[in-house]
Amino acid sequence: MTTPPAYFSQFGQTLALAEQTLTATLRQHLAERQTAPETWYALQVIATRGPGLARQAASNELEGSRSLNPDSTRELLARLEAEGLIRGDSELDLTAEGEALHRSLREYIAGPTARLLSQFPASDLEITVRTLQAITKRAAEELAAAS
Repeated sequence: MTTPPAYFSQFGQTLALAEQTLTATLRQHLAERQTAPETWYALQVIATRGPGLARQAASNELEGSRSLNPDSTRELLARLEAEGLIRGDSELDLTAEGEALHRSLREYIAGPTARLLSQFPASDLEITVRTLQAITKRAAEELAAAS
């Protein structure tokens, strides 16, 4: 049996620590704008996968996050609709107010993101993104095959 490289055992822990730290940083930036992370996530999902994102597809994606489940997702979408940020029954879109809030939050978050990432060569970041996307895709395929 071949001994796996040491970085195999470091990968999961490193990724988990990065996710935990980056999530805390994002939460801090969103708190400065009095925005719940779930609100940001819902606006981001609808903005990037719309227009006309199927409500069920949005719900499925949101329910996959750590802080949401089917009930809290329904409540979140109902709240965003009541606040005039999203609209739609079977298909969801951002309202003009929702688009403005999403754009404002995205621009606000972009500054700290740029500061953090600008210390690395662009080629390293491109490789990191492609690698993580490929790992995620493969893991999702294996998870689906096991179901």
